[in-house]
Amino acid sequence: MDEANECVAPRIGLPELPVVSWPEPSDGDGRGGLHWKTRPLLDLAAGRAFAWVDDEITEADRVWVAAHHPGPALLHRVDARRGLAEADFAALDTWLRQDGFGLRA
Repeated sequence: MDEANECVAPRIGLPELPVVSWPEPSDGDGRGGLHWKTRPLLDLAAGRAFAWVDDEITEADRVWVAAHHPGPALLHRVDARRGLAEADFAALDTWLRQDGFGLRA
């Protein structure tokens, strides 16, 4: 939930991030093999750029987001056994530094 505001945001210099209030979880939403978080996350993003870092992201989620979300989106899967690692932060940094985000080295 909001632990990213304590652990992640300060480490990479971001302000407090919005937190998604998830619906009751399930193994999938039953439609196209999507993760139960995918649709609520896109509803909250409302076309804005977003990064989703999770250990349960699948190719079905990536395909659905690409087809249904007009803004930039990064769906980055992390290894649940090790948590966020240097390579994960590097991937987020690279994505954030792309044109359109206004972040520069």
